[in-house]
Amino acid sequence: MTSRPIKITSAAVTAAALATTLAACGSSSSGGSSGSGSGSGKVSVGLITKTETNPFFVTMKKGAQAEADKDGVKLLTAAGAFDGDNAGQVTAVQNMIAAGVKGILITPSDPKAIAPTLDRARQQGIVVIALDTPPDPQNSADALFATDNLAAGKLIGQYAKTAMAGKTAKIATLDLAPGITVGVLRHNGFLAGFGVAEGDPSIVCEADTSGDQAKGQAAMENCLQKAPDLNLVYTINEPAAMGAYQALKAAGKDKAVTVVTVDGSCTGINALSQGQFVADSQQYPLKMATLGVQAVADFAKTGKKPSGYTDTGVALVAATAQSGVDSKDAAYGKSNCWGS
Repeated sequence: MTSRPIKITSAAVTAAALATTLAACGSSSSGGSSGSGSGSGKVSVGLITKTETNPFFVTMKKGAQAEADKDGVKLLTAAGAFDGDNAGQVTAVQNMIAAGVKGILITPSDPKAIAPTLDRARQQGIVVIALDTPPDPQNSADALFATDNLAAGKLIGQYAKTAMAGKTAKIATLDLAPGITVGVLRHNGFLAGFGVAEGDPSIVCEADTSGDQAKGQAAMENCLQKAPDLNLVYTINEPAAMGAYQALKAAGKDKAVTVVTVDGSCTGINALSQGQFVADSQQYPLKMATLGVQAVADFAKTGKKPSGYTDTGVALVAATAQSGVDSKDAAYGKSNCWGS
């Protein structure tokens, strides 16, 4: 029974409850960073994602588990109750420390607010690796494994600019939330790739979606009321894009509006093939998780901490190639969705 991964199903679990869970599995919590979190001596690594429901983080968790099994380490997992749940992630980090993990992998919901908690984990000798989203400041983590989100935004911005040639763009941006690094980088990258600055009159609507499909649909409905003649939509991720598509379809405007996004999941590439959006910057969460678990396992063996930023790659997948824009087709996207 001790070989099974221990799942922290709620970020609100107390440290005492976590210790009880560990004991029930034949393990004990060391209460510090030097222990393995396992009575058998197995090294433990914690993975804390923003949510348990977003397919991006579901995929990341699967990749982490596969690599943990390969490396012979124990994986503990937790997540916020919703995207932006910093309090839940703080509690999860505290629980991981109590469990005696050797390293923590985290996708910060609130990069600035989580930083002091990550600093405390590192002060106890735990290696902290940010995945997908850097903390603020970035050196609150030992290392970052992530997409170059500015580049991801630029790719779909450049594609949209070429695809819209000859048309006067009326742009809606469906963003993440204020101050979240990954959302800011993608948004700014899109604008740079398209060749417009923040505040340009071509931007007719901006709305936050928390990267959620239902909120993306509601945001698109509001933008259509504000600017019914909009013709280009940037979205922070595929769930927001799919929500936008539903709103556009209900309004009878799905054929007249160009939608671009970021993610590159298998579901998203199918949606692209079906015409829900025309371009998708594909990122690779499986690689992020794999590299993160490997780094903690290596740290446990050698004592050498990972450091710096590792770009896990991005590729533009497009329904139709545009002259002068380097892109991959849907077949490539399907073969490489999220690093599969």
